[in-house]
Amino acid sequence: MVSKRGWDAIVEGLGAEGVGHVFGLPGHPDALYDSLYDSDIEPVLVRHEASGSFMAYAYGKMRRSPGVCFASPGPGVANLVPGVLEAWSGCVPMLALGGSAPLTHEGEGAFQEAPQMEFFRGITKWGFRVPRADRASWALSRALTLAVNGKPGPVYLEVPFDVGQEKTKETRHHPSIPFVRTRPDPDAVKRAAELLLVAERPVIVAGGGALYSGCSAELVKLAELFAAPVLTTPSGRGVIPEDHPLSLGQVGLYRTRLGRDAYQSADLIISLGSRNEEFQTAAWSYYPEGAALIQVDIDPSELGRNLQPAVPVVGDAKLFIQDMLAYARGRVKRAPLSKMPRVKGIVEATAAYMAEVYAECGDSSKPIKTKRVIYEACRVFGPKTVLVNENGSQDLWSYYWPYWAVGALDGCVAPGEQTCMGLAVAGCIGAKLAAPERPVVCTTGDGAFQMFMKEMPTAVQHKAPVTWVVLNNYSLGWIKLHERANRERYIAVDFEAQPDFVKIAQASGCYGVQVTDPGDVKKALRGAKKENERGVPAMVEFVVDPWDFPEGFKEFQPDLFR
Repeated sequence: MVSKRGWDAIVEGLGAEGVGHVFGLPGHPDALYDSLYDSDIEPVLVRHEASGSFMAYAYGKMRRSPGVCFASPGPGVANLVPGVLEAWSGCVPMLALGGSAPLTHEGEGAFQEAPQMEFFRGITKWGFRVPRADRASWALSRALTLAVNGKPGPVYLEVPFDVGQEKTKETRHHPSIPFVRTRPDPDAVKRAAELLLVAERPVIVAGGGALYSGCSAELVKLAELFAAPVLTTPSGRGVIPEDHPLSLGQVGLYRTRLGRDAYQSADLIISLGSRNEEFQTAAWSYYPEGAALIQVDIDPSELGRNLQPAVPVVGDAKLFIQDMLAYARGRVKRAPLSKMPRVKGIVEATAAYMAEVYAECGDSSKPIKTKRVIYEACRVFGPKTVLVNENGSQDLWSYYWPYWAVGALDGCVAPGEQTCMGLAVAGCIGAKLAAPERPVVCTTGDGAFQMFMKEMPTAVQHKAPVTWVVLNNYSLGWIKLHERANRERYIAVDFEAQPDFVKIAQASGCYGVQVTDPGDVKKALRGAKKENERGVPAMVEFVVDPWDFPEGFKEFQPDLFR
């Protein structure tokens, strides 16, 4: 058997696992990149290491398999932390690869030596420093297995420089174990089903775990059988088409009037793969009084962490719903949706609300209202679009259905509860490379865009025609709102000097245009879509009203609007 270097063994394994892209910025080429030269894996050259981890996050979210990123020792590896942190928070499979100083000089102050294992100890499922080249294949297989099984998340694999160059005859890759489903305890399913059978106003909350399990078809069947409205978390968005009559948008901070009415009147909440965190629950203050809770999660440690379930269920969401449907078979007579009184009421309320939203999104006042931009962008780019969103005061409008309605499975990549600024600006490139046949739109404020607009040339270089919708209020809008409520004591929030985004886009090889007139919104978006269709990334900057906020945003933090 021909001997190979440690990095050769890792790249060989990545190829065998079907990895198509590695996002990163090389240091010494003998660390990973020279091994990539003879492989079919495309190295995506980012302009900052954090961008690589953000792209790997979006790629992993879309593919349900680990997005792979790399950085060189010391500051390079440290720059991966934001994206790894977001993957840990959002339960997204990711493999972060790091080079490190050679083991032969460990502790002596070698160039860029740093406590890298400690960087990741609290924000990964597993971290491992490869001690010898003959352990590289095992380590890779173990890392990929852990990233996708149980509660998915990031793993970190560190390869010291001398280990990466060491020759080994042990290079045969042992395939990782793909996602293994865990069937729930039948007794727990029975107790959950009995609660659902007697509930009068059940509501389903689908989180990222539901999306990851691929339970979309089963979820729709369950919702229709019991006339149960479905709300999602940002991480779960896309598990049900948002044009379905029982889809009522998102929970917590991100809810609209219809979702609020359904949720607050519920007598039973079925939580599927949601961590029920602060923004998803309004600091746990929104939970409907007297409602029972069925909590389903793949990770036992999540059960009862913040809300106490009447029926805790450990298991895969898809298998849980299948078992629930089997138990209910013959016990529930399904009527046509249009004949169900609860569904009929929801449909009528939705029609009235949609008409209201349509009217308000026709607002032609200046500055442009962000809701108009979001509403038009959704309809211009179409139902198959993948929305990749930031989490600021104006791009939050894209979270609110029906301003943006996710039309297809895997139609949204949202940050986890960390909401790292710039995740979407860079991450949308990873989403496009994961799903090249689908339109990809990033909604971002000017603050987050300035952090990572450096990746526009990356989109050009790697033929990833995305559109950045930049909502420019010339400030850090969420923080400025807090300062307005604090006697207008504005400090360090206004961008009094701001670069020309259009010129930067054009200089980067992208299409760029600024819009200040509401009448030009649709035209500019259509122009961006046309550029994308011919392979050119686009940036459309809208100068927006800084004080127009969604209804759910105002409900979430009422003290800011008194």
